[in-house]
Amino acid sequence: MKILFMGTPDFAVPCLDILIKSRHDVCGVVTQPDKPQGRGHKLTPTPVKKLAAEHQIPVFQPETLKDFAFEAELKRLNPDMIVVVAYGKILPEYILDFPKFGCINMHASLLPKYRGAGPIQWSVINGEEKTGITSMLMEKGLDTGDMLLKVETGIGEYETAGELHDRLMIMGAELLLKTVEKAEKGELKPEKQNDEESCYAPMISKETAKIDWSRSARVVSKLIAGMNSWPIAHTLYKGEILKIYRAVVKGAARGKTGQILAADEKGLEILCGDGVSILATEVQFAGSKPMKVRDYLNGHSIEVGEILI
Repeated sequence: MKILFMGTPDFAVPCLDILIKSRHDVCGVVTQPDKPQGRGHKLTPTPVKKLAAEHQIPVFQPETLKDFAFEAELKRLNPDMIVVVAYGKILPEYILDFPKFGCINMHASLLPKYRGAGPIQWSVINGEEKTGITSMLMEKGLDTGDMLLKVETGIGEYETAGELHDRLMIMGAELLLKTVEKAEKGELKPEKQNDEESCYAPMISKETAKIDWSRSARVVSKLIAGMNSWPIAHTLYKGEILKIYRAVVKGAARGKTGQILAADEKGLEILCGDGVSILATEVQFAGSKPMKVRDYLNGHSIEVGEILI
């Protein structure tokens, strides 16, 4: 089958890789334009572009897909199927309607739950016990198309969004190849989504990562896990940003909400709004690198009794 691949970040790389290694023909790759990164603002290709270049696959980076801007290239490539994995732009109808086998998207949730840009983070933040990958036929709505295949996985109690991301992107690649094979054989049975069961997973921002110590210890620990690896949960310690990378629920304690109850080799004990504390084990104080609390204490002091805000 002749496949046009559309994707941008690391999450999409295993999906492209498995298609390249399959018997199918990846006729082209569409990805976001190169963006400036680092102190020198050097233009940097997307992870998907890097992989495509390694295999001499034609790469297209249109600034926009609107106004039929990409139509000529699409007709020339003439794909049987378009696979979309975290591309980052809304596809216009002329693209959605073009391929014989449709546009297939890999979404990192068990649809119809967690439609939107941040399904992995929000599944962790909200304390879900399981999540997964859904392959779906794309349509004009946001992640509302017919579901094709699913694979699910449990979420560890303190598994971070970054760790879950890395597991899901491998699962997604395997499910994608299975979906493509079944589509070619006519074995897929599209299933309508139940809109009443849907929920939205909005884009994550740095504001999302601000810790509210009045919440329960479990809620705070889930936020910390959900914000790792970006943008990292944060609070204020003596007026400066303190980032918390990892934490576990410790137990009932007394003190003021947001108060540092202890700071030792085990971690930083902080009281939450339900009278239960968390134990932060990996942190980043202002002017320092991310490190274990015990390592930070080797050269610094942490004031017990301080209120985090």
